[in-house]
Amino acid sequence: MKILLLTGSPHKKGTTAALASAFDRGAAEAGHQLTRFDTAFMKIAPCLGCDHCRKNGGRCVHGDGMEEILPALLEADLVVLVTPLYYFGMSAQLKAVIDRFYAVNAALRQSPKKALLLAASGDDEPGVMEALVLHYQAVLSYLHWEDCGMLLARGMSTPEDLADAPYLLQAEEMGRRPLGER
Repeated sequence: MKILLLTGSPHKKGTTAALASAFDRGAAEAGHQLTRFDTAFMKIAPCLGCDHCRKNGGRCVHGDGMEEILPALLEADLVVLVTPLYYFGMSAQLKAVIDRFYAVNAALRQSPKKALLLAASGDDEPGVMEALVLHYQAVLSYLHWEDCGMLLARGMSTPEDLADAPYLLQAEEMGRRPLGER
């Protein structure tokens, strides 16, 4: 299976980086082909809504890191979105990438894909991730992608918080069996 993992945290050794690495381990162990982009460390400009991409075969006016991401996105069977929760939503870095899906929108909507969401929040209140989940579900609904699960790690501000929690093992298992197979 071809898996595209997109992280959105600006912290190379943060909580969601640890979750993404656990997922990576599981996917590698299972023999999946995984491509990972840590989007916060790439030059990716926000979408301008200028339609340049629509008039030029998907080529954006920016000519940035999305030129690496889009081919992997189009080839992927499964897209894994990994983000810290920043004020009730995904990180701006990951959001910029998702906004830029617009360049290949028609192809994405016609390509059956599956998706997973891995997210971490320092806050542990039950409803803290509701807006993030709704946004994720709206994107999947629009693109006609199938949701294969979510790992919502509440109350996990730092990687050290993960030590006594089940989330790293769960992320690794999701990598091994990304479509929830038993």
